[in-house]
Amino acid sequence: MGEEKRLSFEEAFSELEATVRRLEEGGLTLEESLALYERGMELAELCAEHLDQAELRVRQLLPAPGGDITAEPFEGWQKV
Repeated sequence: MGEEKRLSFEEAFSELEATVRRLEEGGLTLEESLALYERGMELAELCAEHLDQAELRVRQLLPAPGGDITAEPFEGWQKV
């Protein structure tokens, strides 16, 4: 991504929402639209990476019966 500071999930998601809003509003040149689309794709990829890392952490933290750690997916989380 080439950013000096890696954005947090919340920062990246907020910027992604603003980017999508600008694209939906229209009135942009083709170059502006393409630049925003590319930035949006970068932000979406960054958000996905953050979510993958969070899922891995949750998987690593789930104890199984007997005290062993299992790689069970976390299904208790739901989107708000």
